[in-house]
Amino acid sequence: MSKGKFKAGVHPYEGKEFAAEKEIKQLGSEEIMVFPMSQHIGAPATPCVKAGDRVLKGMKIGEASSFVSSPVYSSVSGKVKAVEDRFMLNGKASKCIVVTNDFEDECVDTFGVERDVNALSNDEIIKIIADSGIVGMGGAGFPTGVKLSPKNQNIDYIVINGSECEPYLTSDYRLMVEKSKKIIEGIAIVLRLFEKADAIIGIEDNKPKAIDALSFECNGNKRINVMPLSTRYPQGGERRLISSVTGRQINSHILPADAGVIVLNIATVIAIYEAVKMNMPLIHRVVTLTGDGMNEPGNVDVPLGISHKFLADKCGGLKDNTVKIISGGPMMGMAMDTLDYPIVKTSSSILAITKDDVEKMETTACIRCGRCVNACPEMLVPQLMAQAALSKNYEQFEKLYGMECIECGCCTYVCPAKRPLTQTFKIAKIKVRESKTAK
Repeated sequence: MSKGKFKAGVHPYEGKEFAAEKEIKQLGSEEIMVFPMSQHIGAPATPCVKAGDRVLKGMKIGEASSFVSSPVYSSVSGKVKAVEDRFMLNGKASKCIVVTNDFEDECVDTFGVERDVNALSNDEIIKIIADSGIVGMGGAGFPTGVKLSPKNQNIDYIVINGSECEPYLTSDYRLMVEKSKKIIEGIAIVLRLFEKADAIIGIEDNKPKAIDALSFECNGNKRINVMPLSTRYPQGGERRLISSVTGRQINSHILPADAGVIVLNIATVIAIYEAVKMNMPLIHRVVTLTGDGMNEPGNVDVPLGISHKFLADKCGGLKDNTVKIISGGPMMGMAMDTLDYPIVKTSSSILAITKDDVEKMETTACIRCGRCVNACPEMLVPQLMAQAALSKNYEQFEKLYGMECIECGCCTYVCPAKRPLTQTFKIAKIKVRESKTAK
């Protein structure tokens, strides 16, 4: 297949060399585990245990509260210490179940019991995926059971996002290199749900080992193909990926399923395999520890619920001259004020840096150079959008298609005036949504 590419975007420093060749290591749990009920898009899960209850590994502790919601499972056995509100990384409070770990790892009876996938109906497979708490693990956190139940059943493509275009992140890359067989088996399970669809694994061409590993595993499978993609940020964004792989276009008013496409992340596909085949709910994920402020960069398979601090400390800790810690990558990640936040389903990395270029930047007036326009993958006009947003003219912001912004950060990255464009648009979009909700 020809190499998928798109217009615009940027080429930031990749930073993959810190952890790309570090094999995935296993990490145990810590004494106090914290399980937020809000680890996904949609309604928070509802706690189904109380203080004093004993929980087992693989036991449901949070029940999905609506159609667009996702249950939460304990990754350890132990005793519920508290059910309380705690602030999360995004600044919002979430109901959390705090468990005192007994380190016995006593599992529920069905945990890890292999199933005969061929004996399952499509409805049973979708129910298992939904009931296992699987969400989009690339960062969005949309419940996968909902995504695999589209009203429009005319699905032509299952697009697997293996691009991992965010700088520094390498967890998906290591999964593609080390767990390629599980990925293909997970894709095969999804393809059972959509008889007319083919699967295409999109991988940026800066990951030749991943391309080779998955090409080898799907060799001879007429319904699964690997497609190299041009290395360009944000190649892994859902809209860009769909366009690069299928040529189809979507926007904020159109779901991928409306265009006959379903997009799944690499880690999500493995979680589907483990849930359907191995009877394991989502209780762990692979996290990248990276950056020049990390003593021992690498990729670590961790139980959900441990703290970022425990993870960092057990993997060599941070250098003394670290000045900023980011959850996620430098383009779309969030700076952390503390490492005490728990690892959740959408946690992808701990990025530690010793030089904060952003903090030193001095914002000046827009010089009307148009670089932001050329870089925007959504073909918007960030310069005019910022003008409308800063003047609080949110009606004009909408007319300029500001709600189509995917918050990728390309405009901010290329701006010679160092204007915080992406942050301005994030705030404007929140104001527009609040206004519509009030009406």
